[in-house]
Amino acid sequence: MSKKIGLYIGGRRFDIDVDDEFANFLKVQIESDFNIEGNNELKSVMQAYVRKTYELYIQNKDVKSILDKFEK
Repeated sequence: MSKKIGLYIGGRRFDIDVDDEFANFLKVQIESDFNIEGNNELKSVMQAYVRKTYELYIQNKDVKSILDKFEK
């Protein structure tokens, strides 16, 4: 099953259909990054994207470091 999550960006509503299991995680993340009650400017979307990309970068570095330890 899927669940719909909505968000206003630049005055337009965007609805995203995602799997139920992922929807709960995504909702928490969206609530931490965006104003879910009102409009979000494009600048805040870009800032959230950069934050999440940095988090992914750090996670990838950590995984690589762990894998390197196992390879030794």
